[in-house]
Amino acid sequence: MTEPAGTPASDPSCTFCRIVAGEEAAHVVLDDEVAVGFLDVRPLFPGHVLLVPRPHVVSLPDLPAASVAPLFQRVQQLSVAVRDAMGAKGTFVAMNNVVSQSVPHLHVHVVPRTKGDGLKGFFWPRTRYADVDHAAATAASIAAALEELSPPA
Repeated sequence: MTEPAGTPASDPSCTFCRIVAGEEAAHVVLDDEVAVGFLDVRPLFPGHVLLVPRPHVVSLPDLPAASVAPLFQRVQQLSVAVRDAMGAKGTFVAMNNVVSQSVPHLHVHVVPRTKGDGLKGFFWPRTRYADVDHAAATAASIAAALEELSPPA
């Protein structure tokens, strides 16, 4: 995984960088050239794993495009391994970007799930669009922002 110019391979002040470097203890479940996966110290349920890219990357938009597939291949593998190892029915896979990101190093949560486990959907209140026009305007704004990011060929 190559870092964007100006991105440090490691940040000594970052807890997750210290875990990746082996300088801080963690219950590691995956360790390869792309990423390190370890148990969350404050799990939603036993088996809650955090997967981090080896280089210090703060959020998903900072991850080089060439690194997305290799990272998410590991997420996919962990979603099966966590499910099977914990005797769960499935997994919840989530990521925060900046807001609610307790450690400023990109990390993906892989949490074992079983029907009736007490976890209710997302962790925040749900809402509705005011009406169909509000939903359509919101969708159009997001589509326009996507077009600005990557105009059609």
